[in-house]
Formats: sequence, C-alpha cells, structure tokens
Amino acid sequence: MFDHLSTSLQRLFKSLRGYGKLTERNIQDALREVRLALLEADVHYQVVKDFTARVREQCLGAEVLDSITPGQQVIKRIHDELVRLLGGERRDFDLRDFPAGILLFGLHGSGKTTTAAKLAAMWKRAGRRPLLAACDLRRPAAVEQLGVLARGVGVDFAAPPADATVPAAAAKALERARTERYDTIIYDTGGRFQIDDELIAELKETAAAVRPRNRVLVLDAAIGQESVHVAQTFHEALDMTGLILTKLDGDARGGAALSVVSVTGRPILLAGVGEKTDDLVPFHPDRMASRILGMGDVVSLVERAEQTLDREAAEQASRKLAEDRWTLEDLLDQLRQVRKMGPMDRLLDMLPGAGPGGTALRPPPGTDPSVQLQRTEAVILSMTPMERRHPERIDGRRRARIARGSGTTVADVNDLLRQFEQMKRMMKQLRRRQKGLRRRG
Repeated sequence: MFDHLSTSLQRLFKSLRGYGKLTERNIQDALREVRLALLEADVHYQVVKDFTARVREQCLGAEVLDSITPGQQVIKRIHDELVRLLGGERRDFDLRDFPAGILLFGLHGSGKTTTAAKLAAMWKRAGRRPLLAACDLRRPAAVEQLGVLARGVGVDFAAPPADATVPAAAAKALERARTERYDTIIYDTGGRFQIDDELIAELKETAAAVRPRNRVLVLDAAIGQESVHVAQTFHEALDMTGLILTKLDGDARGGAALSVVSVTGRPILLAGVGEKTDDLVPFHPDRMASRILGMGDVVSLVERAEQTLDREAAEQASRKLAEDRWTLEDLLDQLRQVRKMGPMDRLLDMLPGAGPGGTALRPPPGTDPSVQLQRTEAVILSMTPMERRHPERIDGRRRARIARGSGTTVADVNDLLRQFEQMKRMMKQLRRRQKGLRRRG
C-alpha cells in the first residue's frame, strides 16, 4: 500500500544522512521532496501543507541545525510527525457495555460484511461471545452472505424479521443478545455507491435505536482523495468513534490512512490486510510510521510469530541445530511454519532495511518472495527421504533428477544446497562463539 511513498522517502533519507551540516536551503529542498511524495501517495493537500509546515518549524531549530547528525534529526522529526498524523497512540474499541455494541457503516464495496465476520472471529479467539446482526436489507443476498460467514467463523447470527426496517432489525438483534447473554453484538449495515440522505437517515435511526458505544466507519483504503469527504460526512452525521481501513494490502497509494485521522480526529482501530478471517490487525501509528520510513516493525513480526508458529516444533528445531542434526526435512518444516505467518512481502516489510525502499534482505525487483519459497519447497519435496537427511550424497545425476521433478533448474538445486550448507556453517560458528564466551565467563 505505501510502497511508492516508502521508496520516495527512503531515497530522500539516504541523501539527508550524507550531509555533515544542514542549512535552511537543504531543509527546504528536503521538505519539497516530502511534500511531493505525500501528494503522489494521494494524501489530502491540506494535510500535506500542515504536515510540512510543522516539520519545517521543528527542523529549523538549533537542536537540529547544530546537531552532529543533522540528517538523522530531520528523519526523527518526520517520523514523529508521521506518527502524529496517523493518530499518535494505539486506540481500541470500547467494550464496557453488555452487550458491547459495534455499528459498522460505510460505502458499498468497502468490505463491511467481511469485516464484521473478521471482528467476530477476532473476539471469539479472545474469549468473547459475539453475535452478528444482519442489518443490510437492501443488497441482494447480503443477509445470506453474513450467515455463511458467521457459520464459517463459528459464531451466531441474527437474521432480520420479515418486513422489518433496518432500525427494527437492529433492535430485535439487540433484544436477542441481551436475552441470550451475548457480550458483543456487531451490526452489519447497508451501504451505497455514494452517500445520500436516505442512507444517513437510516443509520441515524439505527444508532438511536440501539445506542452502540462504537460507531465505526469501514473505509476502503484505495479510494484516495474521496476518503476525506466520505469520512467527514459520516463523522458529521454519526459522530463516529473510529475507523477500520480495508484493503491495506492492495497496490493503491495509501493516502486515505494519512488523511482521515487528521481530518476527523478519530483513530484508525484496525486494518484489513487480506481476505482470511485473521487478516484484520491492530493499527499502531508508531509501527506504521516506522514501516513507511523503512525502519521495520519487528514487534508486530514477533507478535505474529507467537500467534501462528508451533512453539514445540520451533524448540525441537533449535535443539537439532544445537546438536548439528539439522536436515533439509527440518528446513522444509520451518518454511511451512513461516508460510503460516502470511505473504512474504508483508513479512519483509516488517524487517528493518527490507521494506520497499530497502535492499538488504529483499529479493531483486520483480521477484516474488512467495514464489521463491514455493520453488524451494518444490526442490526439497523432489528429493528422497535419504537425500533430505544426507544432502552431501546428492551428486550431479541426482541433482538433474531433482531439478526435473521440481520443475526447476540444476542451478536452483545447487543454490539451495549451497545456502543450506552456509546456514549450517553459520550455526556451527555461532555455537563455537557461545561456548567460548561461557568458558571465559
């Protein structure tokens, strides 16, 4: 989503780091590049103007100009302002009521129904008992779609009574939630391709009928400048409490995320980063700013690993490495564990220096890391169990057979075997150093 913006800013930062001394002219030139990068990312022009004015004011202070690392100081100011632009601190839903009410609204196609199911799945994993309420009575098959999604994530679903209005359907669902002791109710409302008076009136009546503490706009991150108008209009009508950005994994320029918080003063609560039920992640302004600037997001990477990886399998692999019993079968198991964490592009974005503007760990342009992972897996699967356990026995004839079986080349097989040996050598060196340190201690 932020690839273009990230690449532009990181290119600028490389030149800033090279300055031993900054002048007002240097800063003006740098901020001009920042302004162009933000505008090209579809950030609202007024937001860009305010952002660069604040950064300029801070950068012209003596603390920056007289610093021994002025370039780094400018980057820090831009990072801090970017965090502020994205909302400052991480904010969450208010779940104090019983049942806690979440009214979802937005334009047609923004992903409200899918988001409702993802929210229900998220809270079910957290130990809550959610109820999905179908309040989209206009779109054909919307009620049936929500019912299918509810069954898919294993939560209950409240269908609307026959001939009910939207406010009446929501009120009936709330009555059921109270009677049957659900602690969370999520209202999936209808949308339009454009905001109109009928939609706003319907949503106001629904909010008045069920009084949800959380009134959340589901916003497609790919709609660009239009997102500001959409967010402002819904906010003025419903006093929304937060936003969920969907399709943040797309290839749009991402200006919505950098504009709507500043314009509405309401936080982004969650971000949709895929189609799976667990592809709804907390939105951390500081982590997102770091990723945009190429500083990575190791905390989120560790959190995702803890949620998805098999701890016992990881400990067993660690023991094998320590005892020099690591084989290609173990490597295959680890690759499959990594794939559970999500697309490789998304994981690389979380590593410092490996984002869109980085070169340290990212494959060459045009190379899909996920495809590379699949190719490696295919090569290992084309080996016999003996070859996986004893790769040193794989001669030229075997390499040719493995390449044919995996649909790759002999060079690909050679690369994998060479990389595997390098990994083992590195682990041996690390073990020797650790032993040496223990002896000295």
